[in-house]
Amino acid sequence: MYELVFWKYLEEVYLNHQEVYEAIDEQETIEGLEVLPVAVILNRIASVFSKWERVDENSWKNNEGVGAFQVKTTSQIVEIDCYGTSGKTMDKLVDIMEEFKCPLFDPQIPARYDEMYEEEE
Repeated sequence: MYELVFWKYLEEVYLNHQEVYEAIDEQETIEGLEVLPVAVILNRIASVFSKWERVDENSWKNNEGVGAFQVKTTSQIVEIDCYGTSGKTMDKLVDIMEEFKCPLFDPQIPARYDEMYEEEE
């Protein structure tokens, strides 16, 4: 499994990404994060992946190739667990979340790909 995590900071707020990620696991409301239009995001994912089989409300699998993913949400976080999913598919998911101004946090590295990322290197 490969995990993709997305959130959006409130204006002028910038927190420790790893601490935000750890708070997600505890299902906490995180001060400093925006409330996301979760239903709109799920509808957008469903639209982009309309050719994929929708296994349940939050899960899709590719019947014409490899891969599946499950979307887990809170009011502030979108977490996508990818199973055998190609890089191209993950890029599509990242692009969808970029439409909502939610950059990727990759907990495997860990790194957040936003405008501050270049300054951290």
